[in-house]
Amino acid sequence: MNLIDIYIQEVTRRLPEKMRDDIALELRSTIEDMLPDDYNEEDVKTVLEKLGSPAKLANNYRDRPMHLIGPRYFDVYVNLLKMIVPIAAVVALITVIAEFFIGYQGEDAIINVVLDLIGLGIWRMIDVAMQTFFWFTLVFAIIERVDKGKDDQPLTTSLQKWTPDDLKNITYIPKKKAISKFEVFGGLLWTAIWATVYFYANQLLGVYESRNDGLEFVTPALNQEVLLGFWPIVLAMIGLEIALTLYKFIKGQWTKRTAIFNTVLQVVSTIVFISIFLNPNILNQDFISYMSNLFEIQEHQFTTWFIATILIAFIVSAAINIFDGIRKANIR
Repeated sequence: MNLIDIYIQEVTRRLPEKMRDDIALELRSTIEDMLPDDYNEEDVKTVLEKLGSPAKLANNYRDRPMHLIGPRYFDVYVNLLKMIVPIAAVVALITVIAEFFIGYQGEDAIINVVLDLIGLGIWRMIDVAMQTFFWFTLVFAIIERVDKGKDDQPLTTSLQKWTPDDLKNITYIPKKKAISKFEVFGGLLWTAIWATVYFYANQLLGVYESRNDGLEFVTPALNQEVLLGFWPIVLAMIGLEIALTLYKFIKGQWTKRTAIFNTVLQVVSTIVFISIFLNPNILNQDFISYMSNLFEIQEHQFTTWFIATILIAFIVSAAINIFDGIRKANIR
């Protein structure tokens, strides 16, 4: 067999059976027309090189893309994927935490349950992210093959051809005031963590002692009844934090409204937090006694020092958060 026969074979074997004979005849005729009368092997190689790879030529006959997602939809695909996968992962984590709230019976050591919860949460996030990626990619791959348009120009997120007028709908975002996806994801994760700790503080926060079989929870630091007395306000704060995080995700940058929203949330959270910790019964008496004996100080001294340290740390953290938001919002 010569090079022409092999080339035709390599093209037609990639085509449906019913197309092979006709394409073989057409391709052979095309090659012969491109060759000089008295051709040699070098002439054949030159012609075949012009025709290109058999795989690409066969793909042209099949009128199907060689790629999974081509340039027409790739930009839309990537942008939507970056938006949807993190949201799906966070929703999965919140679902795991909610299942933990509902299913926990208080039988296992809380530290072991928390470690299991962290492991399950990470695995669920990875699993959901992978499934989202798979199905999202499958949908776009189907769209790529259903679309019979020949234009390879990338589409915008509105699935329309790009025009200069589209730039009018895009806001320029300086790098230093941009809100990253990591910041949004971290915000949702932090809200889920502190909400879990708050409603299970009597099982998570306190004194742990080392035992032969691991750490044992000795006494809680906070009075859970006092904490639960503020639960309507705390739930409202959780809702506002989630709303702020989603608002930051939509805006993609620090604006004056974002900074104002953040400032109000930090101020209100600080007031609520101070109100909770100024309650004289917020600390568990057994915790106060244990820590006072450990540091060899009087109970009222430890209580004053402990509450003051926590309040100062919270106020300083809130002030830094407010200042950082205002600073970024004022960047030009």
